[in-house]
Amino acid sequence: MPLLTHILTALDSAGPAAADRSFAVTGDGDLESWFGVTDLAVAAIGAAGLALARFAANPGSPLAGVAVDRRLASLWFRWSLHPLGWSLPAVWDPLAGDYRTSDGWIRLHTNAPHHRAAALSVLGDAADRKDLEPTVARWAGDTLEAEIVEASGCAAVMRGLEAWRSHPQGAAVAAEPLVAWTEHLAVEPQVRPQDRAQPLGGIRVLDLTRVLAGPVAGRFLAAWGADVLRIDPPDWDEPAVVPEVTLGKRCAGLNLKNAEDRRTFDALVREADVLLHGYRPGALAALGYDSAALRTLNPRLTDVSLNAYGWTGPWAGRRGFDSLVQMSSGIADHAMTRAGADRPVPLPVQALDHATGYLMAAAVLHALDRGRTSGKVLSARLSLARAACLLATTGRDEPYPGLAPQTPDDLDSAIEETAWGPAHRVRFPLQIDGMAVHWRYPAGNLRSAAARWSSAG
Repeated sequence: MPLLTHILTALDSAGPAAADRSFAVTGDGDLESWFGVTDLAVAAIGAAGLALARFAANPGSPLAGVAVDRRLASLWFRWSLHPLGWSLPAVWDPLAGDYRTSDGWIRLHTNAPHHRAAALSVLGDAADRKDLEPTVARWAGDTLEAEIVEASGCAAVMRGLEAWRSHPQGAAVAAEPLVAWTEHLAVEPQVRPQDRAQPLGGIRVLDLTRVLAGPVAGRFLAAWGADVLRIDPPDWDEPAVVPEVTLGKRCAGLNLKNAEDRRTFDALVREADVLLHGYRPGALAALGYDSAALRTLNPRLTDVSLNAYGWTGPWAGRRGFDSLVQMSSGIADHAMTRAGADRPVPLPVQALDHATGYLMAAAVLHALDRGRTSGKVLSARLSLARAACLLATTGRDEPYPGLAPQTPDDLDSAIEETAWGPAHRVRFPLQIDGMAVHWRYPAGNLRSAAARWSSAG
């Protein structure tokens, strides 16, 4: 699998040979797309599984067998949660979506209230899409994109694959590694007793991520025993996504502009093994938590972060989401052109988010393994735009055909008692010999738990 080899090399140049002996793909089917979305799902989940198998292995021992089911991996890149007798909120704000401009197409992302307000500060008040479309149609796309971004909003003009490659940001992202590693001062290796079935027991993960990619990483780590504590500010919510991604976690709230909450956060960082965050470059530093400050609090901390548009280039600090990166990077244009459609054609799932989430989990596991064996302390940076570069290599002139309809056999028989009501999950696509997927907590509300660790160090 070329994608898996690429990912494993980005994580660790010794990875592909181990994968040849340890990795298998089961099941069949593909998500309908002009790109290899299911191939990316299998590769990303497989890379995380192989990293976990390596972390759990005794030094010098062979890796446990790892298998990923293509169909189930595709379904987990959709929505894993299937409510029983209740419904999830709508995913998109009524104003969010693709709009025709005077010279092409633009996507507005208005799910967060402050992003909606930013877009309307440029375009004027509108009650719904029908109200807004004539206004957007009078704007040139690049101009409107720049104005909304300047107003601290989120928008993306649709560009073609070649246009993105020649764009200053596209060129900068293409030159970045898929996983950018930083090595810090080594510490004394930590030896922990390990439960073979749940090898991440006792690992503390402080999760500051939102929406999808980072929370997917934390959810994966929680599945294998990690103590994952999600921290959100007082006013943040993402009601359509929270039931999907808070599985296995406890969710607390802190205001990092409040002195008492900062003291609590400092104590959490000191005792954490892993920090996940998705702040734009400089944003966490502006709160007083740059790399040096984090190292002072905890020299052994594994820090894994992501952003939307990459870590170099003129857009490194730009706000963004999966659907916007699809527009910017040529993915929506390629599919529209090949399909002969009259509007942008997005991926069938938020594949950049999901894939980057599993790659973050794999990076965490690789870093923890290196720390356990050598005392090396590693940080990693990833981005949705760099994942888009990887996916773009799978573009085709004919679409993948699509999955067979979902059936009850795709669902786990267990009932998850979420904070909103009972639900089934799709069966997990990853199997590792001798290990068991188990989430200690059902999905729950943000800020519903105390900001403290539940496990002993």
